[in-house]
Amino acid sequence: MRRLRLQRMLKKVIRYFLTLMLLLYVFTILFSRVNEGSFFPNALGSRRQQLTVKYDINCSGIYDMEPVEVGKSLVVRNKKDEGPSDMDIVKAISDCDRYVVSESFDAIRGSEFEREFPLAYSLVVHKNADLVERLLRAIYMPHNVYCIHYDLKSSDDFKSAMQGLARCLPNVFISSKLERVQYAGISRLKADLNCLSDLLESEVKWRYVINLCGQDFPLRTNAELVSDLKMLKGMNMVESKRSEEKDWRWRFHHDLKSKLNEYYESPVTTFEEKPPPPHNIEMFVGSAYFTISRAFALFVQRSSLARDFLDWSEDTYSPDEHFWATLVRVSGVPGEVQRFKPDVTELESKTRLVKWFYFEEDLYPPCTGEHVRSVCVYGAAELRWLLNFGHWFANKVDPKVDPILIECLEEKLLEKRLMSNQQ
Repeated sequence: MRRLRLQRMLKKVIRYFLTLMLLLYVFTILFSRVNEGSFFPNALGSRRQQLTVKYDINCSGIYDMEPVEVGKSLVVRNKKDEGPSDMDIVKAISDCDRYVVSESFDAIRGSEFEREFPLAYSLVVHKNADLVERLLRAIYMPHNVYCIHYDLKSSDDFKSAMQGLARCLPNVFISSKLERVQYAGISRLKADLNCLSDLLESEVKWRYVINLCGQDFPLRTNAELVSDLKMLKGMNMVESKRSEEKDWRWRFHHDLKSKLNEYYESPVTTFEEKPPPPHNIEMFVGSAYFTISRAFALFVQRSSLARDFLDWSEDTYSPDEHFWATLVRVSGVPGEVQRFKPDVTELESKTRLVKWFYFEEDLYPPCTGEHVRSVCVYGAAELRWLLNFGHWFANKVDPKVDPILIECLEEKLLEKRLMSNQQ
């Protein structure tokens, strides 16, 4: 009888011991996930699965180009898991208090070093609310300020999701003037200018403003970005090149609408020559995306030269790709790039890292994702290259092409923020 009681007691001890070991194992896994950035508390619950956890993918292994981990990411890519819909985002943001806490926006804090150098963002977006939300969370700091411009052609659900983000986050707002954005038309430039005007009215005295689209994603933490921007000492980070091949864009008048007053898909080139640009401005081309100082932004808003140049650009093709590139070369502007200086190429302008199909193998390694209109939508195997190249934002990312890359970028950025906080 005594022996039987001892056996029962021993079984209980073993059972308790095994339960304790299991709990310790689960705690260890969760703790490691938090430190590695793989575990994100999520109000949105099942609407966004953490695929690196579900498929046991190690982002550090992908960063180190371990074949097994990269192979797992390819398997996940082929599954084509559907992400959250715009309506899912709308529902998740319906309760602001719950959303802000569960998505950890309330836990994000900047250092004094960062708070002394606030930034502004112009986000010109038109679809995929889930990706926009992830971009916003990745660049979010409570002392920065964010303007969202959504396309008037966007779906009602997408608009509602953007309005919800602005309602729940006090330093996020919707542009006071919205455009029906036409590809390569003046409306794309005006969308950023509308946000820029609103941002200059903000109580936040930001130092630099950065414009992004919905398929951009940061490659630096806010602290790293502030450190780089301080080194600019008031200069702007704008691509600006000479190009006779593109002078057709402004030499000829372009029609934006048909005779029935309906917008064309993109501006239509005519044979009607335009007058030269006002104020004897020398033309340069570059990117629609920029990092500009507050002083230069004030010049763009207040200068009659800038207003005249904008008016002249109304009927040009893709004016957003010559407006900033040209104005930054005007003599005497804040952060001027002098006209005689060499071209500032896209590889020298750190704002945005784009991989073009026709430069692959020469300027950078091949795309491991997919190409859309000659631009690479990045794959997970480019994680290390993206983080180490030296640019601030990557374009393009898309969870429908490679969801693992975005999760690993989120993880690596969180990992760096945690290490910075510990130091």
